[in-house]
Amino acid sequence: MHSPFWALLDNTYFWAALWAWIIAQCIKMVAGYYRTRRLDFKYLVSTGGMPSAHSSTVSGLATAVGLGTGFDSPVFTVALCLALIVMFDASTVRRAAGQQAKLLNELVDELFREHHLSEVKLKELLGHTRLEVLMGMVTGILVGMLVMSH
Repeated sequence: MHSPFWALLDNTYFWAALWAWIIAQCIKMVAGYYRTRRLDFKYLVSTGGMPSAHSSTVSGLATAVGLGTGFDSPVFTVALCLALIVMFDASTVRRAAGQQAKLLNELVDELFREHHLSEVKLKELLGHTRLEVLMGMVTGILVGMLVMSH
């Protein structure tokens, strides 16, 4: 009998989501290389940037589920709702949190010049622009279609 772990590895929908995430993160790494001429593997686990790996992951999953179970299935509806919530969150709540972190970091920099404060910075690149979310969605849809075609 297969364990749940091995069953997951046989699940095409899992692979569609995982490959969508991996490809989006690799695109970020390649884009970072072209900008800086330095290969930085931190992009493989980073948040923010072009394209949105969160959007790519949930779009890849929703596309694969739609192609596999039908776009009129209840499971596709759940996957689509999940994707819409994640993409909305990435472009609004997480983006706003990143902008607030940037502002707080600037305030701390100003205060640090006059007082001794912690030099720990808040992470600023949390969310995505609408274009980054859109490109993540397109990446995910394409990957989902590709995975399901094999």
